[in-house]
Amino acid sequence: MMEEEILKFQKEIENIKDRNRRVEMDKAWEVSWTRRVFIAAITYGLAGVWLMQIEANNPWLNAFVPTGGYLLSTLTLPILKNWWMGNRS
Repeated sequence: MMEEEILKFQKEIENIKDRNRRVEMDKAWEVSWTRRVFIAAITYGLAGVWLMQIEANNPWLNAFVPTGGYLLSTLTLPILKNWWMGNRS
C-alpha cells in the first residue's frame, strides 16, 4: 500500500516536471528574437502588400511603420512588466 502511494507521488512529480518544462519552453518562445523577427517580417510583408493594393506612396518604406511599432512594443513590454510587478508587491 505504501509503495503504491510512493509510486503515485513519484508519477505526479514527474508529470509536474514535464508540465514545467513545457511551460518554460513556451515562455522562452514568447520572448525569443526568432518569434519577434518572424512576426515582424510577416507584418512588414502584409503591410507592404496592403499599401500597394491601396496605391499608397512608397508602400515598402511605409510598411516599416507598423513593423517598427511592433518591435518597439516588444522591447518596452519587459520594462513595463518589471515596473508593474514591482508596484504590485
